[in-house]
Amino acid sequence: MSFLTPEQLAAAHKANLETLFGLTNKAFEGVEKLVELNLQAVKASLAESASTAQKAFAVKDAQELLALQANLVQPAAEKALAYGRHLYEIASSTQAEVTKVAEAQLAEGSHNVQALFDNLAKNAPAGSESAVALAKSALSAANSAFDSVQKATKQAVEIAETNFAAATNVASKAAAQASRAASAKK
Repeated sequence: MSFLTPEQLAAAHKANLETLFGLTNKAFEGVEKLVELNLQAVKASLAESASTAQKAFAVKDAQELLALQANLVQPAAEKALAYGRHLYEIASSTQAEVTKVAEAQLAEGSHNVQALFDNLAKNAPAGSESAVALAKSALSAANSAFDSVQKATKQAVEIAETNFAAATNVASKAAAQASRAASAKK
């Protein structure tokens, strides 16, 4: 019976390290995008706060103050929704990259385990066929269970994405209606 050679072990370790560094880079890219998004949001918020403060100091009566407040409602809601969309896009793309790598690793690992079982079956002593068949059956069942979970997870993600898009649409419409209502009261 043959086992893994030192060269095969070294190659496996190298592949695992490459995968780890690849995943680390993808995660770091996601963090970079998140930091960039937050810096842009803070910068825009500071500029808008300064502008709003200047406009507030120029207000001459309560009617102008109410109008100023009404004009700030919809843009603030739209910016919050845009921030949420960008945040979701960053998280979603990072998760998709990690999932793609994990699926590839799992497929390769499953293939390697199957090859190991095949090798064991070829070199197994007489009378152990039922044990090898049982092990192969267990591996097949585990792969089927994983595939089912993976499909269910993908469906859940798709449903969450659809719900997020619908909620964003509803919130955007509500913000626009609130802004129109506030403007109508002027």
